[in-house]
This record gives sequence, C-alpha cells and structure tokens, in this order.
Amino acid sequence: MCGVDLDAYVAEHDAEWRRLEQLSRGRKLSVSEADELVALYQRAATHLSVVRSRSPDPALVARLSRLVLSARAAITGGTGVSWREVGRFFTAGFPLAVYRALPWCTGAALAFTAVTGFLMWWVSGHPESAAAFIGEDAARELVESEFAGYYSEFMPATFAFHLWTHNAWLAAQCLAAGVLIVPVLWLLWNNALNIGVVGGVMLSYDRGDLFFGLILPHGLLELTGIYVAAGVGLRIGWAWIAPGPHRSRGRAVADAGRSGMLVAVGLIGLFAVAGLIEAFVTPSPLPAVFRVGIGAAVWLAFLTYVVVLGRKASKQSKASLTS
Repeated sequence: MCGVDLDAYVAEHDAEWRRLEQLSRGRKLSVSEADELVALYQRAATHLSVVRSRSPDPALVARLSRLVLSARAAITGGTGVSWREVGRFFTAGFPLAVYRALPWCTGAALAFTAVTGFLMWWVSGHPESAAAFIGEDAARELVESEFAGYYSEFMPATFAFHLWTHNAWLAAQCLAAGVLIVPVLWLLWNNALNIGVVGGVMLSYDRGDLFFGLILPHGLLELTGIYVAAGVGLRIGWAWIAPGPHRSRGRAVADAGRSGMLVAVGLIGLFAVAGLIEAFVTPSPLPAVFRVGIGAAVWLAFLTYVVVLGRKASKQSKASLTS
C-alpha cells in the first residue's frame, strides 16, 4: 500500500471511524446503535491490522489504536460489571434476538411437535413397533417404574444441575451447528424420536395421564428453549444461503451470529428455570393439574416476555434507524 493508496484508504473509511468515535463516547445507546458499535469496532480492528501490516504509518496506527481501544471499552464497559448493561440485555437484547428469530423458532416448534405427535400416535396404535424400538420387556419396565422413577432417582439439586447443563449443551450444539443446518435437524429429530417413542409406549399401556402429567410441567419451557436455539441456529444457516441485498455472506452470518450469542446467554437462565421445575415440581406430590398449571404459567410468562419486550425493542430499533 503506497502513499496514495493510504490516502485513498483513509478517505474510504474515515466516515466509519468518525461514526465509531461518536458511538464510543459513553452515552446511552439504543439497541441498533449498540449493534452498529460492535460492527464498526470489528471493522476498525481489521483496518488497524491492514494498516500495520501494509503501511505502518505511525499517526494512522496511533489513531486507529486509540479508536479500537475506546470502542472495546465502550462495548465491554471496562473491567467492572455494568448493571445497566445487564438490565438492557434482559429487557432488550435477549428478547429482541429471540423476537427477530420467531418465524424460525415457530417453524421448528410446529414441525417437530407434529413429528413427535405422529410418532406418539403411531407407536401407541402399533404395539409391535414399541417392541421394535426398545424391546417388549424394556417397554413394560418403562411403564411400570422407569419413567416415573427417572424424576426422583437423584437429589433434586443434583438433578436440576444435570438437567441445566445437559439442555444448555444441546442448545449450544444447535446454535453452533446452525450454519450447517443438517446437524440442527438431526438433533431435533433425535429429540422428537425419543419423546415420541416414550410417549407412544406410555399411551399404548393406557398411562397417558402419567406421561403428560410428568412431561408437561417442565417440558413446555424446556422444549421451547430447544426450539428457540434451533430456530436461531437455522436462521444463521439461512443467512449464509441467502444473505439478502447489500450484504456479503460473511457479514450476514456475523450479524446473525451476534444474535445467536445473545440467545445462548439468555437460554442459560431459561434452562436453569426449566431444570428447577423438572427437579422440584415435576416429581412433587402435588396433583397433576397444579404441576402442569405451574409449568404452563412459567411458559406463558416467557412467551409474553419475548413478544412484548422484543416487539418494543424492535420498534425502538427501527425508529432509531429512520431518525
């Protein structure tokens, strides 16, 4: 990069650097401005690397170094915890990321709930298929003791931690493998197959009351979390296939990936709640109607949280872009 190229490079990117400097001054940012700050910070870091390697102009290197450092401090909030940023994450960042991916999450939920229901219906109506899947003796043991015993086999606190980590890992796999699409569908299929076969076996032995009484209290929220992770993961994959106008594939995947990171952090809390319900509410001596009612209330509260706060954050984001 010769001198004239350096001048051209500065002229091409100077507006971005000035905008990044403006966003890094510490004022409160809207959701869209925060996303813009992260994107411009990443670009400026790349520009700094290019300048250092091709034309180490001291003045420009110093300018970009200061700019990148100030932007990084604005994003991370320094070394301390900013409770304002934590609050903004839960009131805007996370619900907005889920809200934007709702069509994908809803599609995954409807499709694989239908698959699960079909498998349940098929296995319950064809007892020989249950024997083919898990064996006749295993099916009998499942109905008589194993299914109900699973929820009281361990101490509640240990069980809740195990469920939390297991579901968080499954969600992380959906998000990480989303760009490849097929692994996400495979994970959802295995989940549907497991629930469908177990539910079908319980129904074939006329124990549908026991099955739904134990699966619904925690399953509503837990499966919603899995479908959210899958939907966001598939959205990342689709960003690679169809990035849209005026965006490169890399930029589209990066934008979707940032939303995926927000969702991954938020789902940690969701699965913690689901694990507590499964460990303490599901095996409790409460009547099934109360256990299911508790699970349904928490599930509806989460859906309301995402729709109301996500829609509000989306409107604010659009308003700031047009202002």
